Amino acid sequence: MSTPTPGADLPRTWYAKRSRLITAVVGAVILVGLCVLALMLPEKGGWGFGSRAGVAFTGVLGLGAMLMLGRPKVVAAAGGVTVVNLVRTTHLEWAQIVRVYLRPGDPWVYIDMSDGDTLPVMGIQTSNGKAQAISAARELRALAEKYGTAPDER
Repeated sequence: MSTPTPGADLPRTWYAKRSRLITAVVGAVILVGLCVLALMLPEKGGWGFGSRAGVAFTGVLGLGAMLMLGRPKVVAAAGGVTVVNLVRTTHLEWAQIVRVYLRPGDPWVYIDMSDGDTLPVMGIQTSNGKAQAISAARELRALAEKYGTAPDER
């Protein structure tokens, strides 16, 4: 195994640009919509300050949930690969990566690890374009083969 030296190919970051944009826009619409609703609710019928604040806070939670859906990315650097999925971030040394693959019909890339586990890499997904996902998977696979112990591709 060779230790990566800083070069033109590292660091490299992949993320689903389209998904990130859509989730941010939808989250903003949720927030603005619920804040406008909170302001327009009549005081009659029990819609006091606390109730209105609760509606607006629900908008904040909606925005947070949508931003979390847009969070996935993968960063390849000299020290290995960091995979950021919805709520979990996993750092892998290059030697831990056995195989990187994207099978037909898979929504995103997967990494087989040396401990036998499989890690979904939601930052490279087909919803951003099938050709882009295939290209990104090939790039990540090439980096894993260059810096790690990944044997062959399937």
